[in-house]
Amino acid sequence: MMLAELLPLAPFIVLGALLGLDVVAFPQAMLSRPIVAATAAGALAGNPLGGLTIGIALEFFALEAMPFGSSRYPEWGSAAVIGGVLFGRVEEGTAGAMTVAVLIALVAAGIGGTSMHLLRRFNAAVARQQQARIALGSGSAVTVVQLTGLTIDLVRAGAVTALILVVAVPLYDRLLATFVLTPVVSRAVVVGTASAVGLAAIWKVTQSTAGARWYLLAGLLLGFAITWRVA
Repeated sequence: MMLAELLPLAPFIVLGALLGLDVVAFPQAMLSRPIVAATAAGALAGNPLGGLTIGIALEFFALEAMPFGSSRYPEWGSAAVIGGVLFGRVEEGTAGAMTVAVLIALVAAGIGGTSMHLLRRFNAAVARQQQARIALGSGSAVTVVQLTGLTIDLVRAGAVTALILVVAVPLYDRLLATFVLTPVVSRAVVVGTASAVGLAAIWKVTQSTAGARWYLLAGLLLGFAITWRVA
C-alpha cells in the first residue's frame, strides 16, 4: 500500500495503540474489551452499530481468556479495533463480512498476545539493567523502567495494528469478492461459534468461582431492568 493509502488508516492505528496499551500497562480501564474497542473503531469508520455488532461477537471469544498474572492470552485491544474497522467499512448485509472480520480479528489477537509475551521479556531485561539502582532506592530508576515499558507497549500495539491493517484491508476486500455463503449463513456461523465459546466460558467460571452464579444472575436482572426502562 502507498503512503496515500496508509494515511486514512492513521486514526485507527492510533486507536489500536491506545487500546492495546489499556490491556495491561495503562490505564486498565476496560476500554480494550472487544465490545468497547470494536464499537469505537466502528464509530471512527462511520458505522458504530457495525462495530458494536462485531464487538459483541468478539467479546464472547474474549470471555474464554483469563488475563491473570503472567499467563499468556490474546491481546484484544488492537485486535478488536482491527475487526471493528474491517466490518465497519463495508455495507450492511455484505456476504461474509462478519465471518472474515472475526477470523482476522482472532488471528490479530493471537499475534498481539505473542507480541505482549516478547514485550515482557524486554521489560525484564530493562528491569535487570536498573536492578542495582532500584536496590539502592533510586526513584528515577523505577521511573525509567515504568516509562520504558509504557512507551514500548504503546509502540507495540500501534505496530501490530498498522501491520495487520496493511495486510488485512486488501485481503478482506478480495475475500469478500469471492465469498460464496449468503449473509444469513455466514453470520449464523459466527453467532453460533461465538455463543458456544462464550457460554462454555461462563459455565466454567460459574462452576469454579464461589458466588459467581449470583453475580451472573444479578447482572442479568440489572441488564433486563435497564433494557426494560430504555424500551
